[in-house]
Amino acid sequence: MNGKLNVALVGLGFGGAFAEIWQAHPAVGSLTICDVDEERLARFKAHLGGNVKTVLSLDEILRDPSIDAVHLVTPIPLHAEQSVKVLEAGKHCACTVPMATSLEDLQRITRAQRKSGKNYMMMETTLYTYQYFYVSGMKKDGKLGKIQFLRGSHYQDMIGWPPYWMGLPPMWYGTHAIAPMVGLSDSRICRVNCFGSGTMEDWLTKQYDNPFPVESALFEFENGLKGEATRSLFETARCYQEGMFVYGSKGSFEWGFRDGDDPYVTLTVKQGEGRGGAVLDMNVTPMPNYYEDLPEALRRFTVGKNYDPLNPQESLKKGAGGGHHGSHPHLVHEFVSSILENRKPAIDEVLGANITAAGICAHESALRGGEKVIVPTFD
Repeated sequence: MNGKLNVALVGLGFGGAFAEIWQAHPAVGSLTICDVDEERLARFKAHLGGNVKTVLSLDEILRDPSIDAVHLVTPIPLHAEQSVKVLEAGKHCACTVPMATSLEDLQRITRAQRKSGKNYMMMETTLYTYQYFYVSGMKKDGKLGKIQFLRGSHYQDMIGWPPYWMGLPPMWYGTHAIAPMVGLSDSRICRVNCFGSGTMEDWLTKQYDNPFPVESALFEFENGLKGEATRSLFETARCYQEGMFVYGSKGSFEWGFRDGDDPYVTLTVKQGEGRGGAVLDMNVTPMPNYYEDLPEALRRFTVGKNYDPLNPQESLKKGAGGGHHGSHPHLVHEFVSSILENRKPAIDEVLGANITAAGICAHESALRGGEKVIVPTFD
């Protein structure tokens, strides 16, 4: 590697948002881009310029001994099989969410990772957003006090998206609602009770044998905390939101109503002598941009099109939001750093599997009318 990684990016639909980030990372030596759509591939090649190689299949990448790491941004049904293939080919693997759609496939990926010794990272955006960095700072500084309860939400209508989305069980793709709860709990989810709600048109129920457009789950963490998450995918008139809510004894953090709205931060205020009851100070709080830990070449990607190259520091401070609330460059940098530093990535196969398995088990509970389902361990 000579201190630099040769990386392949597979899938340029949503994955195209990562292409320039990979190309700009100072520790990336070469970038290979892959997509089954030749026209899209050529368009990205022309846009990226430079020494960017193009291929039409993952198999070509797996056969190339010069490629060190692969970032999979492919359809959900392909994640497990492709992740296993990448690891078995002796390459580091980063994969978009969810990690898999069955417990058996989660076990396959974790086994493949251990056998290969290569890094696996689930590229969960919510753990690198402005909002998550902010509430993590509140926790570290003691402003939350004791965390008492956690909530997550992800509302999105997928009609009109590619066919594999149609009728997908909501909690199979519950990672955006679940991951922040797991990250802030300092624990793992060990049990879930979940209910499905509503009805869908018949054609939506057939692909996955799923009757529910909405699923709501109550999660139990190994350390005793509880959390609740709601996920909707179809026939539910609610504006988009990937919500994170944290309720502590001294302070709380609540996502804004719409995904781009500033959150509500509530803090207890110390009272005078002899007074009882809590006084609360609630403010709508703009989020700062946490770009300082990134290589300078990646910082502009935290603000997307709002970056001003003539006034970089000022535009970075505004934190206008590039790529899932500034998360994309952080994900890339963490994956690269973990490989070069010979350590586990922050969202490794064990954490990724717990987040994903919690959603898989939630859907199983919903199918059983809300019965308790134990979430297996992966370590």
